[in-house]
Amino acid sequence: MLRVFRNELQEPDRFTVTLELVPGRETRGRSVDKVMGIARDAFADGRVSAVSITDNPGGNPSLSPDVLGYEIFKTGMDVIVHFTCRDANRVGMESRALQLAKMGMKNILALTGDYTGKGFGGQGAPVFDLDSVHLQILLSMLTKRIRASGDPDGFFTGCAVSPFKSTEGECYAQYAKFCRKTAAGAKFAITQLGYDARKFEELMLIQERMDRSLPTLGSVYLLTPRAASVMNQGKVPGVVVPDKLLDAVRREWQNKKAGLDAAVERAARLAAVLKGLGYKGVHIGGIHGSFEAVGRILDRLSLIEKDWKKFLPDFEFPQPGVFYAFPRRKKVEKAAKPVPRFGEYKTHLGLMEKMHFHLLRKVHNIFFTFNSPLAPLNHNLCRLLTKWRQGALFMHLTEDPAKKLLLRCERCGDCGIQHVGFLCPQSGCPKHMRNGACGGSRDGYCEVHPERFCVWYRAYGRWASVGTPEAMREGCVPPRMWELDRTSAWLNFHLEKDHQSASNELARFCRERSCSL
Repeated sequence: MLRVFRNELQEPDRFTVTLELVPGRETRGRSVDKVMGIARDAFADGRVSAVSITDNPGGNPSLSPDVLGYEIFKTGMDVIVHFTCRDANRVGMESRALQLAKMGMKNILALTGDYTGKGFGGQGAPVFDLDSVHLQILLSMLTKRIRASGDPDGFFTGCAVSPFKSTEGECYAQYAKFCRKTAAGAKFAITQLGYDARKFEELMLIQERMDRSLPTLGSVYLLTPRAASVMNQGKVPGVVVPDKLLDAVRREWQNKKAGLDAAVERAARLAAVLKGLGYKGVHIGGIHGSFEAVGRILDRLSLIEKDWKKFLPDFEFPQPGVFYAFPRRKKVEKAAKPVPRFGEYKTHLGLMEKMHFHLLRKVHNIFFTFNSPLAPLNHNLCRLLTKWRQGALFMHLTEDPAKKLLLRCERCGDCGIQHVGFLCPQSGCPKHMRNGACGGSRDGYCEVHPERFCVWYRAYGRWASVGTPEAMREGCVPPRMWELDRTSAWLNFHLEKDHQSASNELARFCRERSCSL
């Protein structure tokens, strides 16, 4: 009998357990047999609601989660397919979604994805045509079509969120994007991996603040010295394993049996803490050999879950100088709706950052808003320029040099700087994110280019300095209009051709969706 994840997740008294499986690069053989064996054992155990299959983790090629997931799905175990935006454009992504629907696999974890790694012949081309918010919207719209065709079950989509950020700007950027994901239709959430109970609690309080109760699964991991070391070095984007925890894991594993026992105990204790904090379940990772460790974790959880408060001190691994959105509470029990401390202290920008922000903001408000007194004049001038034979050359000589100097403009023709604190998401973000930060930044620095700050971290500083950080979560921003590539963004705005004037279903969806924070 098929186990149905969405039904079990929605059972009020059920603590849901999912298990993450990582396929290898082989199409058959020992690695595939191990994954299939774990999935079969999970189904037989009866306590796991679904297994999730990763999608080219680390950006490196591996067996498709669709084909492996379908093999598992046929055994009766429900599957959550990781669906990233890294490797295909919007056409390919829609086609893949339709394929998954036809196969009956409609539980989707919608992700932006790690930056591309190496494949055949070297570095792969990063696509990132859509981001995870756009993907949520795509799947929501496809659900309407699926139901209209007579299938009552649409996609059941989830999102990822990382509360384990060390700076105020990164925290706000994560939660603002989480707002947009929930508004776009996410039905459940899975956290990134971390070991700070106060940060886990923070996410629950943020949801309370948002007036949203999204079933959330906290990530739990069977932590080995090798995995802990890789995570500690920041090689798994978004995961946080501090030095203190790494040292503890290394000591525990000096004896292999004692180390495994300690890893099982830590995972069970974290699961107990998450259940006590109000999480709907846990998402277990780090299981590669057999299902045995999962069974041990769940057995131990059933014995200790009522004593979860005793284990809170076991998960006090704060990062140096970490920002918390809420002051520490003496009691974990719920009080009045909490108020986060974002913007409590006015952000001070450096001189050049301040000058750049205020210059572009001023120019934008005068020349590139529809309610500007100059808007009718600008519209008429742009119409005249399009009729003038040399109009395109004139715009090329005036618009491009200024934007290249100030923004490293790549001439996308559909400018989105007003959404990102007047920074260019196309040239400034390797993943071209228009709806918020990915989960890979570390201490404010970009996942892909760690020598420079994440544009969304910078955007928060800019908006917070003028008291309007909410600009990062209002509505959503449609994807880039590729039909405008290499054309004048100035003309496209004033002639109402770009995303700000689009009247298609996606644009209307974005304008109608918002959430509070």
